[in-house]
Amino acid sequence: MSPNRPAAVVVLAAGEGTRMKSATPKVLHTISGRSLVGHVVAASRELDPEHLVVVVGHAREQVTEHLAGIDPRARTAVQHEQNGTGHAVRTALDELAAQGVVLDGTVVVTYGDTPLLTAGTLHTLVGAHESDGNAVTVLTAQVPDPTGYGRIVRSADGRVTAIVEQKDADAAQQAIAEINSGVYAFDAALLADALGKITTDNSQGEEYLTDTLGILREAGHRVGAFVAADHREIAGVNNRVQLAEARRVLNDRLLTRAMLDGATIVDPASTWVDVDVRFEPDALVHPNTQLLGATSVAAGAEVGPACTLTDTVVGAGAKVSHTVADQAEIGEQATVGPYAYLRPGAKLGRKAKAGTYVEMKNASIGEGTKVPHLSYVGDATIGDYTNIGAASVFVNYDGEAKHHTTIGSYCKTGSDNMFVAPITVGDGAYTAAGSVITKDVPAGSLAVARGQQRNIEGWVARKRPGSAAAQAAERAQGSGDGNE
Repeated sequence: MSPNRPAAVVVLAAGEGTRMKSATPKVLHTISGRSLVGHVVAASRELDPEHLVVVVGHAREQVTEHLAGIDPRARTAVQHEQNGTGHAVRTALDELAAQGVVLDGTVVVTYGDTPLLTAGTLHTLVGAHESDGNAVTVLTAQVPDPTGYGRIVRSADGRVTAIVEQKDADAAQQAIAEINSGVYAFDAALLADALGKITTDNSQGEEYLTDTLGILREAGHRVGAFVAADHREIAGVNNRVQLAEARRVLNDRLLTRAMLDGATIVDPASTWVDVDVRFEPDALVHPNTQLLGATSVAAGAEVGPACTLTDTVVGAGAKVSHTVADQAEIGEQATVGPYAYLRPGAKLGRKAKAGTYVEMKNASIGEGTKVPHLSYVGDATIGDYTNIGAASVFVNYDGEAKHHTTIGSYCKTGSDNMFVAPITVGDGAYTAAGSVITKDVPAGSLAVARGQQRNIEGWVARKRPGSAAAQAAERAQGSGDGNE
């Protein structure tokens, strides 16, 4: 093993998490586009460990399936009965041993409900552990309120002597502000030996991993501690309040990074982003905006206010406001909104427009083409510099199957058109307002598909005598302003 590269990382994720009061396993609750355990696995993977093992227990089928989707290389070990953290780690080591793995080096142990823990802190912990020659190094933090956490007990010279759980701590120990994060770096061989010596002589009747520190110290081995620079990194998520708090901290971290890299976030307090969102310098995000999944915002683009974009590409110089988009591509200098809805497969070319109350799905819109307002474009290809009239509908579904509409370049389609797929409108063609287009339109043609207008004189006076409309018509006719 190379220096600072762990032999293994063990992630403890077997608990039920009853305080979440949820049908969803605690470690599968999400913040910023990843599950809680997903954040921990991602940070652990950055250490490049030889082996990564996640200990599962409660709802193990769901958790295992989730892990296979986010990190197929991660192993799982099943803790059939939750008999404590020491038992959980022993379960992980037994799983590796059953696969013929002999660990030599550092083993990192962490928890699946600490989404704010960074790879940088883990790297530093491992480095400190190995440079100090410790048998075990515990990651600690000074916190404003240590309630519920195990306390770090030190000797007069500052050495770690024990970790005492909240329920086992006396009054003096409960006053200690330095807490155990639950994250450790162990010497692999010494860890295996210490785990075999743990007892269940405590208030919970469980095998505490923390007991290994006393066992190792009594055996004459060096026990150390590394204090995290930011106590929030080690915060575990046990209920919905803590979930929201962690989401805010992580979101602020992501936005700070984006702003330092050159993006403008007008109101960070009302802007939410996922971990895989990317910004280029001079991207601008207005308030009340959510950027989710793998959304990217290119240089000079403006997004917001009031946008929710998921897995959407926003091109350089594009402007998107009051819009919901999912798996869409918005080209350079294109404009979208306000109040537009881009569904999966919507692709807008350079300088294209999807305007007010426009919905698009599985549609490719060419360069400079405009769909300004009140229209639905589904399963369609539209060429360059075409204008689609207001209140147009691409009728793509016949009740059994979807069909495609193709409209060429430099076309002008009238308002209130129905394009009944499958049809093709050729380049440079026009369609008249109010038309239902059911046949192909040759290039350069004008298509008119509507009944001839017929005026029935005197209908209002005969059918609605005495009404306000009849009286208005009578006055207009008497004044000679009857639009004759």
